[in-house]
Amino acid sequence: MEEHKENRPQATLNEALPPPATPACLPGKQHCRNNDQETTGKKLTSSSSDFSDPVYKEIAITNGYINRMSRDELRSKLAEFKLETRGVKDVLKKRLKNYYKKQKLMQKEPINGDSYYDYICVVDFEATCEEGNPPEFVHEIIEFPVVLVNTHTLEIEDTFQQYVKPEINPKLSAFCISLTGITQDIVDKADTFPQVLQKVIEWMRQRELGTKYSYSMLTDGSWDMSKFLNIQCRISRIKYPSFAKRWINIRKSYGNFYKVPRNQTKLTIMLEKLGMNYDGRPHSGLDDSKNIARIAIRMLQDGCELRVNERMHAGQLMTVSSSAPLEGAPAPQMPRFRN
Repeated sequence: MEEHKENRPQATLNEALPPPATPACLPGKQHCRNNDQETTGKKLTSSSSDFSDPVYKEIAITNGYINRMSRDELRSKLAEFKLETRGVKDVLKKRLKNYYKKQKLMQKEPINGDSYYDYICVVDFEATCEEGNPPEFVHEIIEFPVVLVNTHTLEIEDTFQQYVKPEINPKLSAFCISLTGITQDIVDKADTFPQVLQKVIEWMRQRELGTKYSYSMLTDGSWDMSKFLNIQCRISRIKYPSFAKRWINIRKSYGNFYKVPRNQTKLTIMLEKLGMNYDGRPHSGLDDSKNIARIAIRMLQDGCELRVNERMHAGQLMTVSSSAPLEGAPAPQMPRFRN
């Protein structure tokens, strides 16, 4: 009886899942782009759906079939549609459900390709630190990496990396050097934070972010923007940069999308659950950013619409509602110095 029960949903699913839709969207891509229109990077629209439509009943029934599939059946079906087969069972189910949902909704109504960010900028700072992380210690940014993800090609398109000279604690602790791999000689020869920030902004401008192309910032947790960048701007006596006031916290997005608790959203655990290994040196800002970008790309492939979910307001960390309009970050500008 058990064998009969397992085979039955598989057969029904073969009928339920259509072959990939071809014209404008490729399977695994988050959205399609209409080449006749240009995205301004200011406000983006997000379409609403009528959930009374019969297509949603079809999707719900198929989700039930998918829930009863074994891991081997899930991998077989994913392979049939040329989708990624790595990951734990819950991830595979989510991947297949989103693929089917996307195909059904595309048949109902073509997706507007200009409704999502063109790029995502992944940032993971490294900062000065001491063993035990004493509460009175002031963290200063010593590595500023940016990894540019193209949401149309779903590839890392470019990277930026600069080290930063700390002001308050110019001598790195042995713990910090061991953890990050950043040596005293590296930071001694580095530029100050305002100089590095100016280079970051120029790099972003050269890629026409916020002007020709819409984009969003993305971090692994809240601390990079709400703590490290916030504190660093005060140390360097500059205003908080407007382009970094809103961002995607991928830990929140991952937890909500794959329905996992917060303690399963650390970088190494997210990679493991998605069937991936860490590439590079842990606690290298650039390597961490690249691995976070790999998670973001996999989530986009799995059908997740990564959206801004956190922001800074009056120096405080705030949550952004998932129902808020999709809005790209502004064109980057060097912030003014504080009085």
